[in-house]
Amino acid sequence: MTGGRTRAVTLLRPDGTTAGERTIAVEVPVSIEVDGLGYAVMMMTPVDLAAFATGFMLTERLADDAADVIDIDPFETADGWIVRITLADRCRGRIQDRVRHRTSDTSCGLCGIAGLEQLRRPAPVAPPPRTTTAALFTALANVRDHQPLNAATGATHAAVACDTEGRIVAAYEDVGRHNALDKLVGGLAGAAIEGFILVTSRISFEMVDKALIAGAPLLVGVSAPTTLAIEHAEAHGLTLIALARGDAMLVVNDPWNRFASGREEQRPRGSTG
Repeated sequence: MTGGRTRAVTLLRPDGTTAGERTIAVEVPVSIEVDGLGYAVMMMTPVDLAAFATGFMLTERLADDAADVIDIDPFETADGWIVRITLADRCRGRIQDRVRHRTSDTSCGLCGIAGLEQLRRPAPVAPPPRTTTAALFTALANVRDHQPLNAATGATHAAVACDTEGRIVAAYEDVGRHNALDKLVGGLAGAAIEGFILVTSRISFEMVDKALIAGAPLLVGVSAPTTLAIEHAEAHGLTLIALARGDAMLVVNDPWNRFASGREEQRPRGSTG
């Protein structure tokens, strides 16, 4: 198990680009099975899984103390990791009741998904971006003006939609980064996102998936992406930019050679046209 992988990236500045490397946090789906029942799929870094399993059982109130966790068996599959947990006899009724009534939660798992095979849900292919480098920095410079709740509390994330010039056309806030993006997707349902989505958080698999569902050509995040987020973006042609700051940002997936070449073209890689 490893927590990070090195990847070649392009450092994007207002005045040019530079090639470099970045260590990307590993994100994989981890299916939690308790006493033979699928309980949740968590998107997480696959290290210290035994410690996670014990803590998860305790915080979910499925076990009263560590001694109630009789066995933990983590193993890797082609689709991700599975952690099989066996609880003490006195705790086993709880999981049956919980699975029967559980609908969703506010963790970083995938709500409503109990098995790894359910991750293979179809997602649309992203269109080519029509945004300039200048537009990215324009939006980043103005995003705080669209975060009144965060200004008051310092505790919320924002998801904003921008036009091709970097003007913010819609913005939503929430204490949960997933929730903020869901609000944006819902608020813009049926309307095309001409420019890009900017989120004030890290970029995980779920964030990429939501951006694809929204039909965005480009997703920008102020924090780092995970490996699974990049893989999902690559598989569906979503341009991905991370660690967005006022002086620089990282191009981590650029299937249309829009930014990494420094020419801001709209020709996909491999195209001869």
